[in-house]
Amino acid sequence: MSGHSKWKTIKHKKAAEDAKKSKAYTKIIKEITVAARTGGGDPNHNPTLRTLLDKAKAINMPQENATRAIKKGTGELPGIHYEHHQYEGYGPGGMAIIIDVLTDNKNRAVADIRSLFTRKGGSLAEAGAVSWMFERAGIVRGTSAKLTEDRLLEALIDFDIISIEQDGDHWTITCNPHDLEKIKKAAHDYGLEISEAEVEMVAKNKHEVPKSQEPMAYEFLDAIDDLDDVQNVYTNIA
Repeated sequence: MSGHSKWKTIKHKKAAEDAKKSKAYTKIIKEITVAARTGGGDPNHNPTLRTLLDKAKAINMPQENATRAIKKGTGELPGIHYEHHQYEGYGPGGMAIIIDVLTDNKNRAVADIRSLFTRKGGSLAEAGAVSWMFERAGIVRGTSAKLTEDRLLEALIDFDIISIEQDGDHWTITCNPHDLEKIKKAAHDYGLEISEAEVEMVAKNKHEVPKSQEPMAYEFLDAIDDLDDVQNVYTNIA
């Protein structure tokens, strides 16, 4: 099983130099708020929160932003109540898509998604229509110009690794979700600068979009990812 698609790689590289930092901050702030509300505000006892704080640090989000988000989640400060929803569908070239949403207004979120699908040549589907094509996996992403695949394999030999992929200085490790935190630490100790470590929906099999439709497919995925209520976009595009 492949740990990432071409679009994920492009998106990840772009995020590293993204000028739209406020958008990235907003997404993480929402997740931190929800994580603190559901699991408490102490990252030592809330692994999800700890992972999100590491993610916030990786994109240089100010610490005070994270602190405020935690306090809103725990009720120490007034805040918005976000709910999680998931939508499924098909995009240009027949690719399958799963969309994770965190919103305070479900009607607005689904209206925005439906409108975009209509305008960009996609079609929303019923729950379960495409989710069977995916499975949960731990994904660790990072950069290193010095690491080799052999050295990384040596560091992770004791863990349940599904795949290790390299694209220049960018590395993607796909693993059993239960080993995510341990693998993140081991990879970091061996010199991988971690930018993301989270559980994602990974396609069991990749779908080849016709070359002529690739630009339309990437534009479609970017447009969904840019919607205010959308947190994550998963696809089976190769």
